[in-house]
Amino acid sequence: MTLPPWKTMLKTLRRSAAALPAAGAVLGVAMAAGSSVRPDADRTAEAVSRITGGDLGVDGLAAIKARLTPAQLAEAMRHDPNLLQPALYGLTPGWESLTLAGKPGLEPGKSGLEAQRLNAAMAPASGALRPAQPFVFKGSAEDRRRALRCLTQAVYFEAALEPDSGQAGVAQVVLNRVRDPNYANTVCGVVFEGAERTTGCQFSFTCDGSLAQAPVAWAWDRARRVAEKALDGAVAQQVGTATHYHADYVHPWWAPTVAKVTQIGAHIFYRWKGVYGETAAFRNVYKGREPAIDEARFSRPRAIQAAGSATGGPDPDAPAAGVKDAPLRTVEIDGQQRVVGVVSLGGRRLPTRDEVATINARLTALERPKAATPAPAGVTTMEVEEVGRPTN
Repeated sequence: MTLPPWKTMLKTLRRSAAALPAAGAVLGVAMAAGSSVRPDADRTAEAVSRITGGDLGVDGLAAIKARLTPAQLAEAMRHDPNLLQPALYGLTPGWESLTLAGKPGLEPGKSGLEAQRLNAAMAPASGALRPAQPFVFKGSAEDRRRALRCLTQAVYFEAALEPDSGQAGVAQVVLNRVRDPNYANTVCGVVFEGAERTTGCQFSFTCDGSLAQAPVAWAWDRARRVAEKALDGAVAQQVGTATHYHADYVHPWWAPTVAKVTQIGAHIFYRWKGVYGETAAFRNVYKGREPAIDEARFSRPRAIQAAGSATGGPDPDAPAAGVKDAPLRTVEIDGQQRVVGVVSLGGRRLPTRDEVATINARLTALERPKAATPAPAGVTTMEVEEVGRPTN
């Protein structure tokens, strides 16, 4: 039986009207869900999941870190429970223990095993490596001779037992500083910067008496080859525009203020943060004019005013007795076994037992509580509470 068209339409409308309440309920629920404010935690979790792809391991955290601005990253580091060191952005060392009882400490930072632990926990900054331009030497033959000697000294005394890549990194840092407006514009000027001051030398061998020690021939030749390559334009790509480095057994206070690039051997390399560490920032053009260095003057430790007068010990610059019988040790350099003397390589002089005893005695006297001075007549004494002073 065929229904007229108007009856078919009426039947369809009745069925639609019966379904309208259910459709309205569904639409109302959808609109309510869409108009409610989502908690921040849900949105944050969704963003983290989208960025990391659900991976909260090293790769996932690196992806999150790459999206943070420097300000956001600094704020996150301040609240990171795994970082035991405060972020000392331009603050005077010792600021965190400043008290009314005295001046802040000026300790250089952690050392030994504690420093190695902190350095290992501090990962290289994401994307910190920037390419360095080849060094272009422009100068006379005498400039070349002076620059080569100064750079060889830096590589030898700072990294004599480091691998080739580590020595190249040290040479690269020197040449980066030559082109950095913050430093001298000559190789010898960079290496010996501050050497005339008691505590201002940039490279410790220029003011601790190391230059008085005759170098080991094979190690000197190896350092010289690295320096020659660097002056000829070889670039240590692993360190890029790094301008700072330190050994892994120390953790200086300034380490958090620069960007960690990498570690090669025992040395950790850093570059300036921000635009000052970019390739374009190294705009100084080298023009030679290397200064003449008075090595005899810088062969004496700057901290010692008179020979042995500070500790009552022997003259630290006098030839060491029994150097021929100095203890030897075997080290491996580029797969080859080398026998070196502890005294000769690096030139650092250890204190004698008498000097150590004298130093300890003075420290004990310095730490011994002083007798209280009686108050003048008519003056009422008051107890002063020292805030932040260590208990031991």
